[in-house]
Amino acid sequence: MDLTTLSNTQRRLTTAAFRRKSRVQEGAPNPLGATWDGRGVNFALFSANATKVELCLFDIQGRRELERIELPEYTDEVWHGYLPDARPGTVYGYRVHGPYEPSAGHRFNPHKLLLDPYAKALVGNLVWSDTLFGYRHGSTKEDLSFDRRDSARAMPKCRVIDPAFTWGKERAPKIPWERTILYETHVRGHTMLHPLVPPANRGTFAGMAQHEVVSYIKGLGVTSVELLPVHAFIDEHFLNVQGRRNYWGYNTIGFFAPDPRYLASPFVNEFKEMVARLHDAGLEVILDVVYNHTAEGNEQGPTLSFKGIDNASYYRLMPDDPRLYINDTGTGNTFNLTHPRVLQLVLDSLRYWSTEMRVDGFRFDLATILGRELHGFDPSSGFFDAVRQDPVLADTKLIAEPWDIGPGGYQLGNFPPGWAEWNDRYRDTVRAFWKGDEGKLPELASRLSASGDLFHRRGRRPWVSVNLITAHDGFTLNDLVSYNDKHNEANGEDNRDGHSHNLSWNHGAEGPTDDPAIQALRERQKRNLLATLLFSLGTPMILAGDEFGRTQHGNNNAYCQDNATGWIDWPRIDADGKLLAEFTRELISIRQSYPVLHRNRFLTGEYDPELDVKDVTWLTPQATEMTPEQWGEVHGRCLGALLDGRAQASGIKKPGADATLLLILNAHHETLPFKLPEVVGGKTWLCLIDTAAPDRKEPPAFRTGDAYEVMERSLLLFALKPDRKSWRTLQLLAEMMQRETEAKRKKESGTDSDLDLLSQAGNEDGTGF
Repeated sequence: MDLTTLSNTQRRLTTAAFRRKSRVQEGAPNPLGATWDGRGVNFALFSANATKVELCLFDIQGRRELERIELPEYTDEVWHGYLPDARPGTVYGYRVHGPYEPSAGHRFNPHKLLLDPYAKALVGNLVWSDTLFGYRHGSTKEDLSFDRRDSARAMPKCRVIDPAFTWGKERAPKIPWERTILYETHVRGHTMLHPLVPPANRGTFAGMAQHEVVSYIKGLGVTSVELLPVHAFIDEHFLNVQGRRNYWGYNTIGFFAPDPRYLASPFVNEFKEMVARLHDAGLEVILDVVYNHTAEGNEQGPTLSFKGIDNASYYRLMPDDPRLYINDTGTGNTFNLTHPRVLQLVLDSLRYWSTEMRVDGFRFDLATILGRELHGFDPSSGFFDAVRQDPVLADTKLIAEPWDIGPGGYQLGNFPPGWAEWNDRYRDTVRAFWKGDEGKLPELASRLSASGDLFHRRGRRPWVSVNLITAHDGFTLNDLVSYNDKHNEANGEDNRDGHSHNLSWNHGAEGPTDDPAIQALRERQKRNLLATLLFSLGTPMILAGDEFGRTQHGNNNAYCQDNATGWIDWPRIDADGKLLAEFTRELISIRQSYPVLHRNRFLTGEYDPELDVKDVTWLTPQATEMTPEQWGEVHGRCLGALLDGRAQASGIKKPGADATLLLILNAHHETLPFKLPEVVGGKTWLCLIDTAAPDRKEPPAFRTGDAYEVMERSLLLFALKPDRKSWRTLQLLAEMMQRETEAKRKKESGTDSDLDLLSQAGNEDGTGF
């Protein structure tokens, strides 16, 4: 039982017990961290270069140090001891002794209380103070000096947990990759303004688990909730000085503990409750994780954990001057995954969240770092190889942000099989196309078909391309069509932060406007962008709130906006927002209903002589196939994609029976007539989506050969209505080819019976074949 659940009398007795000298036994070097075994707690801490490790026990609030215990054993570079009288709820930290030699990469300072890298829960908050630094501010070469002030009062503490939890009938949804639709959101920002979440639960895991919250997400039709970082993190010093906070959470200090600010109660099992509720609704949980750096910064940063435990092991240091840190992340330091114990920590963390917390996958921030060996990025790095062979992690969804700022850091398309990748080329191409930029048709075709030019190798599938228009980093969808320039003045950095190349367009007015023509065009562009995203092959990711037009008022870098700017403003959804949300639901429903939109093979456009079909044919408005000259026309802004349902989505050579779809994208500033192509299998096209006419209740029908007036800056999706004879013929063709395959294996002919099947297909409606 957690000490936070004990009565006041029990707490006094527990505290009194710690005032006595604790019994200490040898314990074991594995597992690392503080582990309750039902009788006592084993403490184990890796440090290859320490000379002594002290375990510090605190009262239940973490305010007063009660006892220091020297860990008695050192095995395989692990310091360990066992306390038979310790229980869940025990609050602790470490003091690690060793050389303070920055020039040699060592920064041990036992005056600094340190967090256990394997801590499963934290108590209290970090309070910025000069005592947190291992050196004296203001001295010559500051970080070479040594600070003897105790940092314990300013530090959060670790807490031993009892991991017991009754999961009941909870089951992981196991959504196939090709049917996955990601929904990126923020635990705090998603519910802080939600009127149906009790105030005490807003901004927490309990708030995300609220029935109304889960039902809304499920009702959209998305399959997987991707949460911005939930690992324990701290607010940067410069933000603290300015009275602001780190909102996004990309400043991790603990890879096993959920951040206390997201807990409505003191219990980490609150996170498990959230996962269980989302799983009950059939929704996956994906965590955004930050294993590329920590919150300790560079040589001028604080000493909070890793730096004081074994700086030379945990961080990548400059070979010619180990006092300095390699900064391939742009945050001051780079986690050293080339070290086996650091690699172990990351893998242990991933397995913990997969097995104990039951999350379904991970999105890795600056994932190129994970594959950096001493010679540079390597898709066969120790980390990638370890993950590939791990029986737990091999069954999770793995998503890379495929870049960092180090040499050769941009690695889109170069991650190993089994990994999906954020595709910024998709984002930029689609934004530029709908903005009206010239010469975008060739690349647009590639992006619509899962970017096979980047990913179609080594047996990778279309789902590896995580397609996104917007994300937490950058403009929201509403702001993308409402602002030409970023407006980050509230961040306190003179609008210098955030991307300046946004490929955005305000359509005639910067920010909010009362002009009805501009408003209408902006709404249509939102529909265009969402429809493009959801009708592209690959894995779509939607930013929470984009489905109803949430705004950040032009701020494209809201990392420090833990306020109404960064939060989702649920109460202010207007009429246009409700219509857009309903339109988004319709788009998702269509995507999931038509297999050709989420097929598991890349679109190549190559002719298949066995099936007499192309999987995709790129069309001009005249319904003719695009020629090389037409692809090269820089002024071309209209493109059709004929997705033939007869093309089999698998490698089996037989005709498919999926619906045939026609996607038309027109970024011209004027209406264009588009001839509806004649296709084998039907003579009627049903208009499922027209972004210029979103209020249609029933899909209108048009004959093949008709010219459809495609409104300027609009997108359409048509489905071919199959005639009965053609549909039955396709079915029988599939049966015939399957029978032929079986016959060849048995060295039999079977030709006559197959001809009979075709004849039957033609005579079912009396017309003949």
